[in-house]
Amino acid sequence: MKFRNFTSRLGQFRLSLRLLMPVGAALLMSGCALIHHPNTAGLAVPPGAQPDKILLQKAENEIQHGRYDTGRLLLQSMLNTYPDSEYLSQAKLTIANSYFKQGGISGLTEAEAEYKDFITFFPTAPEAPMAEYRAGMCHFRLMGKADRDQTEAGEAAQEFREFLLKFPDSPLMPLVKDRLREVQEVLAEGDYKIAMFYYFHDANKAAASRFKELVSNYPNFSEGDQVFWNLGQTYARLRQPRLGIPYYDRIIMEFPLSPLAKPAREQLVSLHAPVPTPTRAILARAQADAVRDQKRSLMTEAFGGLSSAPNLSKTLHGPVVLGSPNQIQARIAQLNAPKATKLKATLTAQIPNTAKPASGGQADPKTDHTSSSTSSSSKTGQAAQASQKSSSSSTRASVSQKKANKKHHFLLKVIPF
Repeated sequence: MKFRNFTSRLGQFRLSLRLLMPVGAALLMSGCALIHHPNTAGLAVPPGAQPDKILLQKAENEIQHGRYDTGRLLLQSMLNTYPDSEYLSQAKLTIANSYFKQGGISGLTEAEAEYKDFITFFPTAPEAPMAEYRAGMCHFRLMGKADRDQTEAGEAAQEFREFLLKFPDSPLMPLVKDRLREVQEVLAEGDYKIAMFYYFHDANKAAASRFKELVSNYPNFSEGDQVFWNLGQTYARLRQPRLGIPYYDRIIMEFPLSPLAKPAREQLVSLHAPVPTPTRAILARAQADAVRDQKRSLMTEAFGGLSSAPNLSKTLHGPVVLGSPNQIQARIAQLNAPKATKLKATLTAQIPNTAKPASGGQADPKTDHTSSSTSSSSKTGQAAQASQKSSSSSTRASVSQKKANKKHHFLLKVIPF
C-alpha cells in the first residue's frame, strides 16, 4: 500500500514538473536577458529585451506549433507577473485566438467568452473589430442545419448585426455582411419549413402569420419568391385576395427570373392591379445568382445531406436588410412615383378647363364666358330661344367633358408604371 502511494505521488510530481519546466525556462531566459554579458551576440534574445515580450513571443511560438495548453500557461503567467504590461491586450487576444484555432465545442465556447472579454476591456483597440467578428464566427462554426437547434445561428446573427452597428467603417464589413446573409439563410429556412407545414394542412391564419414573419425578418431569403406566392395564395384562401397584391409585386421586382414571375403577373392582371417593372440592378443580381446555381457541383448536392453543417450555397448576394419590413414596398412606390407623376401631368395637360362658374351661370368650354340661365321677362322671344340653345349646347359639352375625365382617371388606374 505504501509503495502504491509513493508511486502515485511520484507520478503527480513528474506531471507538475513537466508543466512547470517551460515556465521556468522562460523566466530563466527573461532573467538572463536583464544581465549584460559580453558574449551575447549569438543568442536569440538580445540584451535589454523586455521579459514580458519574451514570454509573449514564446507563447505565440508554442501556439503556432499546436501546443495550446503550454502557450496559454505562459500567457497566463505573463498576465499575473506583469499586470501593467504594454502587451496586455495582445496577450489576451492571443489566448482567445488559441481557443479559436483549437476549435471544437469547448474551444469555440471558450474563444467566444475570451473575445467578449477583450471587447469589454479594450473597446477602442485596433483589434476590436476582428474580435467582434470572431465572436460571431464562434457561433457560426457551431451552427447546425435548419431543422436542428437554431440557438447558435441566432447568436451568430446577433453578433454580426452588432458588428455592423459598432464598426461601420471597418474593412471587414463585406465579409461580415456575407456571413450575416448565410446565417439568415439558415434561420429563414427553418421558419419556412414550419410555415409550409401550416400551409399544407390548410391552417391558413397560422401560415399567413409565419409567412409574414419570413417576409419581415429575412428579405434576402433564397426561397423568397415561393414565400411571396404562398402568402398571396393564403390570402386568396382567406377570401382576401387583394392583400396579396404587394407580394405578387415583390416576386416580379425581386425574382424576375423566377418561374413564379409569370403567374404573379397574371394574378395582378386578374386583380386589376398595376404590374411593376424590375430594375436593371435586380435583373443583374438575378442573372448572377442563376449562373452561380448552374455552377454548383453535383458532388456538393450529393454529399450535402451527409454533413452536419448547413448548406449555404443557395445564399443570395443582395443587400443586407437589418429590419423595416416596408422597405422593399416603399422602394417599389419610389420607383413608380416619377412615372406616375409624369403620366398624370401629361393627361392633365390634355384635359380642357372645366371649372364651374359662379352661381347663376353656365360655363362655355370654347369662350370661357358665362351665359345667363334665366332670361329677363323684358327680352324678346328670339333672345329666349337663343339662350335656350346656348344652355343646351353647354350642357352637352359638360356631359362629354365628364366622360373624358372618367376615361383619363381609368387610364391612371390601369396603366402599369
